[in-house]
Amino acid sequence: MSRLVAVSNRVSVPRRGTVPGGLATGLVAAMQARGGMWFGWSGEVANAAPDTAEIVRRDGVTYATLNLSSKEYEEFYVGFSNGTLWPVFHYFLDAFQYSDQQYDVYHQVNQRFARELMKLLEPDDLVWVHDYHLIPLASKLREAGVIQPIGFFLHIPFPNIEVLRALPVYGELLQAMLAYDLLGFQTDIDLNAFRSAVEFMWGAAALKPDGSVVVGDRRVLAEVIPIGVDIDAIQGELTEAQSSDAHRRMLAGLLGRKLMIGVDRLDYSKGLVERFRAYERFLETYPENQNRITFLQIAPLSRSDVRAPSVSAVSAAARPASSASPSRPSARRSAAFPPA
Repeated sequence: MSRLVAVSNRVSVPRRGTVPGGLATGLVAAMQARGGMWFGWSGEVANAAPDTAEIVRRDGVTYATLNLSSKEYEEFYVGFSNGTLWPVFHYFLDAFQYSDQQYDVYHQVNQRFARELMKLLEPDDLVWVHDYHLIPLASKLREAGVIQPIGFFLHIPFPNIEVLRALPVYGELLQAMLAYDLLGFQTDIDLNAFRSAVEFMWGAAALKPDGSVVVGDRRVLAEVIPIGVDIDAIQGELTEAQSSDAHRRMLAGLLGRKLMIGVDRLDYSKGLVERFRAYERFLETYPENQNRITFLQIAPLSRSDVRAPSVSAVSAAARPASSASPSRPSARRSAAFPPA
């Protein structure tokens, strides 16, 4: 059985007393089944990040992590990944920024990841790259001679071409995606948006009936492969929680009221402000529900260094995607970030 090598921006090395979340929940079990390796950023930032990956083995999985330099963190992670790609891919055109320098560092980090990953690859490995931080990684690996199968899974939406082309380098990113053998998306909407971009760039002839995309000598299969959760484990935790002291205290504190719960990372793309306003409007419109319902929003802090747009920018970005029709850029340009 081939070894599964997962590559992501951030690697969650398991530590005693911690609960895996996010990407870890979906990846660790798959890698344990195949004696896999997880490669990526350690989460640490150093003034001068060494290239050599630190190797740790836990429960049958090898974890290989690299530090980012301060410049890489600011330009690659905070800058292009989360200041440019994240808002564009979530249809927040009023909230994104762009600079050539950040885009160049984005490529430099992907190049460094490719260089260090190559040292650890085995001939029959299956490489599985995750998310928007690492879109160019396969092209870097192919340029260096890697021939192993490489797949890519996008954990966030993929925008329609009418939004994507607001990004000056959208063509280069689409070209880089063709270096993968398989592209996985969460929903049919995301897949159709990608196909709309392919048709815009290379014409309808590039879209094949079997779901593949053919451009030149590259054939890439694009599919909807939504990531799931361990339902049995969640149900077990739910049953166990119902007998806990915390659960009993929460029920007692409700004083007979119904409970509405939201759980989202504290991020402008999650619509928390709009949710609070909707709850307020609900209580104003149907006052008989006042003092009968409690709304609990759990919002873990994450990516606190990533600058969020103003509320007005977020509200403007909530317009339907069809209202955005940016002109097609002929070269790279800079876009100013809206004032906070």
